[in-house]
Amino acid sequence: MDKNKNYVGLKKFAQSQGIDLFGVADIQSVKNDFKLSENLLSELDKALCLGMRLAQSILAEISNAPTRLYFHHYRTVNAALDQAALKTANFIQNKGFRALPIPASIILDWENQTAHLSHKKLGVFAGLGWIGRNNLLVNKKIGSQFRLATILTDMPLKLDQPVKEDCGNCRLCVNICPAQAIKDKPADFGHIKCFDKLKEFQKNKLVDQYICGVCVNVCKSK
Repeated sequence: MDKNKNYVGLKKFAQSQGIDLFGVADIQSVKNDFKLSENLLSELDKALCLGMRLAQSILAEISNAPTRLYFHHYRTVNAALDQAALKTANFIQNKGFRALPIPASIILDWENQTAHLSHKKLGVFAGLGWIGRNNLLVNKKIGSQFRLATILTDMPLKLDQPVKEDCGNCRLCVNICPAQAIKDKPADFGHIKCFDKLKEFQKNKLVDQYICGVCVNVCKSK
Protein backbone atom coordinates (compact mmCIF):
# COMPACT_ATOMS: atom_id res chain seq x y z
CA MET A 1 0.00 0.00 0.00
CA ASP A 2 1.51 3.34 -1.11
CA LYS A 3 1.50 5.67 1.91
CA ASN A 4 2.34 8.74 -0.18
CA LYS A 5 -0.41 8.00 -2.70
CA ASN A 6 -2.92 7.50 0.12
CA TYR A 7 -1.81 10.77 1.71
CA VAL A 8 -2.19 12.77 -1.50
CA GLY A 9 -5.60 11.26 -2.28
CA LEU A 10 -6.91 11.79 1.24
CA LYS A 11 -5.65 15.37 1.38
CA LYS A 12 -7.29 16.15 -1.95
CA PHE A 13 -10.61 14.73 -0.74
CA ALA A 14 -10.44 16.61 2.57
CA GLN A 15 -9.70 19.88 0.78
CA SER A 16 -12.71 19.27 -1.46
CA GLN A 17 -14.78 19.28 1.75
CA GLY A 18 -13.54 22.74 2.75
CA ILE A 19 -10.50 21.74 4.82
CA ASP A 20 -7.70 24.34 4.85
CA LEU A 21 -5.09 22.61 7.03
CA PHE A 22 -4.17 18.93 6.71
CA GLY A 23 -1.56 16.86 8.51
CA VAL A 24 -0.93 13.32 9.74
CA ALA A 25 0.65 12.40 13.08
CA ASP A 26 1.78 9.18 14.74
CA ILE A 27 -0.16 8.71 18.01
CA GLN A 28 1.60 5.69 19.46
CA SER A 29 3.42 7.72 22.13
CA VAL A 30 0.36 9.70 23.28
CA LYS A 31 -2.70 7.49 22.77
CA ASN A 32 -2.67 6.42 26.42
CA ASP A 33 -3.52 10.04 27.30
CA PHE A 34 -6.72 9.97 25.26
CA LYS A 35 -10.05 9.77 27.08
CA LEU A 36 -11.23 6.93 24.84
CA SER A 37 -11.71 3.23 25.43
CA GLU A 38 -8.97 0.77 24.60
CA ASN A 39 -11.40 -1.05 22.32
CA LEU A 40 -11.65 2.05 20.14
CA LEU A 41 -7.91 2.77 20.14
CA SER A 42 -6.37 -0.69 19.88
CA GLU A 43 -6.04 -0.76 16.08
CA LEU A 44 -5.59 2.97 15.47
CA ASP A 45 -2.08 4.38 15.14
CA LYS A 46 -2.40 7.72 13.35
CA ALA A 47 -4.24 11.01 13.71
CA LEU A 48 -5.47 12.93 10.71
CA CYS A 49 -5.54 16.59 11.79
CA LEU A 50 -7.96 18.85 9.92
CA GLY A 51 -8.23 22.63 10.18
CA MET A 52 -10.89 25.00 8.85
CA ARG A 53 -10.21 28.71 8.66
CA LEU A 54 -12.23 31.37 10.48
CA ALA A 55 -13.39 34.54 8.71
CA GLN A 56 -11.04 37.47 9.31
CA SER A 57 -13.85 39.98 8.77
CA ILE A 58 -15.84 38.49 11.67
CA LEU A 59 -12.81 38.27 13.93
CA ALA A 60 -11.94 41.90 13.15
CA GLU A 61 -15.04 43.06 15.06
CA ILE A 62 -13.63 41.63 18.28
CA SER A 63 -11.79 44.13 20.47
CA ASN A 64 -11.85 43.17 24.17
CA ALA A 65 -14.76 40.71 24.23
CA PRO A 66 -16.48 38.20 21.93
CA THR A 67 -19.37 39.29 19.73
CA ARG A 68 -22.65 37.54 18.99
CA LEU A 69 -21.60 37.31 15.35
CA TYR A 70 -18.38 35.55 16.33
CA PHE A 71 -20.32 33.17 18.59
CA HIS A 72 -22.56 32.14 15.69
CA HIS A 73 -19.58 31.88 13.32
CA TYR A 74 -17.64 29.76 15.83
CA ARG A 75 -20.48 27.25 16.05
CA THR A 76 -21.05 27.27 12.29
CA VAL A 77 -17.39 26.53 11.54
CA ASN A 78 -17.33 23.77 14.16
CA ALA A 79 -20.39 22.17 12.55
CA ALA A 80 -18.92 22.48 9.04
CA LEU A 81 -15.63 21.02 10.27
CA ASP A 82 -17.42 18.09 11.90
CA GLN A 83 -19.29 17.42 8.66
CA ALA A 84 -16.05 17.52 6.68
CA ALA A 85 -14.41 15.16 9.18
CA LEU A 86 -17.38 12.78 8.97
CA LYS A 87 -17.23 12.67 5.18
CA THR A 88 -13.46 12.20 5.26
CA ALA A 89 -13.85 9.38 7.79
CA ASN A 90 -16.41 7.73 5.50
CA PHE A 91 -13.96 8.12 2.60
CA ILE A 92 -11.36 6.25 4.66
CA GLN A 93 -13.86 3.53 5.65
CA ASN A 94 -14.89 3.05 2.03
CA LYS A 95 -11.22 2.33 1.29
CA GLY A 96 -11.39 -0.52 3.80
CA PHE A 97 -9.75 1.11 6.83
CA ARG A 98 -10.87 2.20 10.30
CA ALA A 99 -11.69 5.83 11.02
CA LEU A 100 -12.81 7.47 14.27
CA PRO A 101 -13.77 11.17 13.89
CA ILE A 102 -13.40 13.31 17.03
CA PRO A 103 -15.58 16.47 16.92
CA ALA A 104 -14.12 19.96 16.92
CA SER A 105 -15.59 21.01 20.25
CA ILE A 106 -16.60 18.53 22.94
CA ILE A 107 -15.21 19.39 26.37
CA LEU A 108 -15.48 16.71 29.05
CA ASP A 109 -14.37 18.97 31.92
CA TRP A 110 -14.32 22.77 31.51
CA GLU A 111 -12.60 23.44 34.85
CA ASN A 112 -9.68 21.17 33.97
CA GLN A 113 -9.91 21.80 30.21
CA THR A 114 -9.99 18.12 29.26
CA ALA A 115 -11.47 16.51 26.16
CA HIS A 116 -11.28 13.11 24.47
CA LEU A 117 -7.94 14.28 23.11
CA SER A 118 -6.08 17.50 22.38
CA HIS A 119 -6.56 18.60 18.77
CA LYS A 120 -3.88 21.27 19.11
CA LYS A 121 -1.22 18.92 20.52
CA LEU A 122 -1.85 16.45 17.71
CA GLY A 123 -1.70 19.40 15.32
CA VAL A 124 1.84 20.06 16.55
CA PHE A 125 2.83 16.43 15.87
CA ALA A 126 1.20 16.71 12.42
CA GLY A 127 3.30 19.74 11.48
CA LEU A 128 0.44 22.25 11.39
CA GLY A 129 2.15 24.68 13.74
CA TRP A 130 3.32 25.24 17.31
CA ILE A 131 1.71 26.04 20.66
CA GLY A 132 1.84 29.81 20.98
CA ARG A 133 1.85 32.15 23.93
CA ASN A 134 -1.95 32.20 23.64
CA ASN A 135 -2.08 28.46 24.44
CA LEU A 136 -3.46 27.80 20.94
CA LEU A 137 -2.01 26.09 17.90
CA VAL A 138 -0.36 28.75 15.72
CA ASN A 139 0.06 28.13 11.99
CA LYS A 140 2.73 30.03 10.06
CA LYS A 141 0.29 31.21 7.37
CA ILE A 142 -2.96 31.88 9.24
CA GLY A 143 -1.95 32.20 12.88
CA SER A 144 -4.59 30.83 15.27
CA GLN A 145 -7.53 31.78 13.05
CA PHE A 146 -8.88 28.28 12.49
CA ARG A 147 -10.72 25.43 14.21
CA LEU A 148 -9.55 21.82 14.42
CA ALA A 149 -10.97 18.31 14.30
CA THR A 150 -9.23 14.93 14.35
CA ILE A 151 -9.74 11.55 12.73
CA LEU A 152 -7.98 8.55 14.25
CA THR A 153 -7.24 5.86 11.68
CA ASP A 154 -5.19 2.82 10.72
CA MET A 155 -4.95 3.83 7.05
CA PRO A 156 -1.34 3.62 5.78
CA LEU A 157 -0.30 7.26 5.40
CA LYS A 158 2.88 9.29 5.14
CA LEU A 159 3.57 11.06 8.44
CA ASP A 160 4.19 14.79 8.80
CA GLN A 161 6.82 16.17 11.17
CA PRO A 162 6.62 18.97 13.76
CA VAL A 163 7.84 22.38 12.64
CA LYS A 164 10.80 24.06 14.34
CA GLU A 165 9.24 27.48 14.82
CA ASP A 166 7.68 29.59 17.54
CA CYS A 167 6.09 33.00 18.07
CA GLY A 168 9.44 34.78 17.98
CA ASN A 169 9.17 38.38 19.16
CA CYS A 170 5.41 38.66 18.61
CA ARG A 171 3.57 39.64 21.80
CA LEU A 172 0.28 40.92 20.37
CA CYS A 173 -1.80 38.41 22.31
CA VAL A 174 0.08 39.14 25.55
CA ASN A 175 -0.74 42.84 25.33
CA ILE A 176 -4.41 42.45 24.42
CA CYS A 177 -5.61 39.52 26.58
CA PRO A 178 -8.59 40.80 28.65
CA ALA A 179 -7.84 38.24 31.37
CA GLN A 180 -4.09 38.95 31.47
CA ALA A 181 -3.70 35.19 31.22
CA ILE A 182 -1.11 35.19 28.43
CA LYS A 183 2.55 35.45 29.41
CA ASP A 184 5.85 35.50 27.54
CA LYS A 185 6.33 31.76 28.04
CA PRO A 186 3.56 29.47 26.72
CA ALA A 187 4.05 27.23 29.76
CA ASP A 188 3.00 30.14 32.02
CA PHE A 189 -0.42 30.55 30.43
CA GLY A 190 -3.03 31.27 33.12
CA HIS A 191 -5.75 28.68 32.50
CA ILE A 192 -7.81 29.70 35.52
CA LYS A 193 -7.67 33.42 34.65
CA CYS A 194 -8.74 32.63 31.10
CA PHE A 195 -11.62 30.40 32.21
CA ASP A 196 -12.82 32.97 34.75
CA LYS A 197 -13.01 35.57 31.98
CA LEU A 198 -14.92 33.15 29.74
CA LYS A 199 -17.44 32.60 32.54
CA GLU A 200 -17.76 36.36 32.91
CA PHE A 201 -18.52 36.79 29.21
CA GLN A 202 -21.21 34.13 29.42
CA LYS A 203 -22.68 35.53 32.65
CA ASN A 204 -22.97 38.96 31.00
CA LYS A 205 -24.88 37.32 28.10
CA LEU A 206 -22.28 38.29 25.52
CA VAL A 207 -22.17 34.69 24.28
CA ASP A 208 -23.84 31.41 25.25
CA GLN A 209 -20.65 29.36 25.31
CA TYR A 210 -17.21 29.64 26.89
CA ILE A 211 -15.40 31.44 24.06
CA CYS A 212 -13.48 34.69 23.70
CA GLY A 213 -11.66 35.23 20.39
CA VAL A 214 -9.65 38.30 21.41
CA CYS A 215 -6.25 36.64 21.03
CA VAL A 216 -7.43 34.74 17.94
CA ASN A 217 -8.20 38.04 16.21
CA VAL A 218 -4.67 39.40 16.63
CA CYS A 219 -2.90 36.10 15.87
CA LYS A 220 -2.82 36.17 12.08
CA SER A 221 0.51 35.12 10.58
CA LYS A 222 4.23 35.74 10.91
